[in-house]
Amino acid sequence: MKFIDWFSLTLVIIGALNWGLVGFFDFNLVTTVFNGSLSFVARIIFALIGLAGLYSLSIYGRLDAIYGVGREAENIH
Repeated sequence: MKFIDWFSLTLVIIGALNWGLVGFFDFNLVTTVFNGSLSFVARIIFALIGLAGLYSLSIYGRLDAIYGVGREAENIH
C-alpha cells in the first residue's frame, strides 16, 4: 500500500473512533484536543478526515486488482 493509503486509513480510523465516542459517551475527542467546539484546527482535522473517507472509497476498486476479491463469486456461476 502507498503512504497515502495508510494515511487515509489512519484518518478514517480516527474519525470512526471519534464518532464512537460521540455516540456512546457524548464526548468529542477532536474538539477536546484542539480546544473548542469548532476551532479552526478542529475544522481542518474534520475536513481531512472527510477527504480521507472519500479517498478510501477508491480502495474498493483496487481490492479486486490487488487481492482478487470477487473472483470467487465469478467461478461459482
